Amino acid sequence: MTAIHAHTIKQVLAIAGSDSGGGAGIQADIKALSANGVFAMSAITAITAQNTEEVTDVFELPTSIIAAQIDAVFDDFDVAAVKTGMLSSKAIVEVVAKLIKPQNVTNLVVDPVMISKTGHALLKPEAIDVVKTQLFPLALLVTPNIHEAQQLSGMEIRTLADARRAAKVIHGFGCKHVLIKGGHLPAERATDLLYDGRFFHVFKGEFIDTPHTHGTGCTFASAIAAHLARGKSMNDAVQSAKTYLTETIRHSLAIGHGTGPTNHFYFLQA
Repeated sequence: MTAIHAHTIKQVLAIAGSDSGGGAGIQADIKALSANGVFAMSAITAITAQNTEEVTDVFELPTSIIAAQIDAVFDDFDVAAVKTGMLSSKAIVEVVAKLIKPQNVTNLVVDPVMISKTGHALLKPEAIDVVKTQLFPLALLVTPNIHEAQQLSGMEIRTLADARRAAKVIHGFGCKHVLIKGGHLPAERATDLLYDGRFFHVFKGEFIDTPHTHGTGCTFASAIAAHLARGKSMNDAVQSAKTYLTETIRHSLAIGHGTGPTNHFYFLQA
């Protein structure tokens, strides 16, 4: 008789909206977390009717069920990291911050999702200040793209020097690290900037010219959360996640009729 040995694995909670097209949102989070070696759990904040071309509808879940999902996970699992994505409304941001704070989450990665690739607003304007005042101070890392960093900092970002100035402003909201993602940085494509309040670290990468990049932001932040949960330093976690993201873009999928998704499990294909 063969003995069965129990296995353990780091567990990470993603709090985000659902993407019916499967390329972004909680679906991308779960795929990216799994692909980077952790067990993914979820708390869904909103349901979007979405594909590669557009977001056609959004339904925010009641804050009571969002809270119940988060409580259920923390009541049973040893949560090594939390990643937040689409939070949609002021009320949802408030309940998420309220429930995370007493858990003293060491590795909280906040992806301040504001707008979809297709231009649909995913965070209401009145919620932005609440994200900055209630969620950012709890975060180990905040991961805005250029558009989000411009909105958060009130600055135009066209160069790496601009990104440095914006990172300082965003860091001032209370997070420990800021990673400004440079996929849309006009001067230096695929260059990301990490700021810890004292030092800047630049992550240069290969820019892959493809239209199929749906879900890259969710994927990158979740991969970082996975590597932080597994005990890597911030710099190493970002570098490992960036290496992974580059390959998911290199092997991105031309499916649907719009912006196709990244390929989270590219390494499983023959």
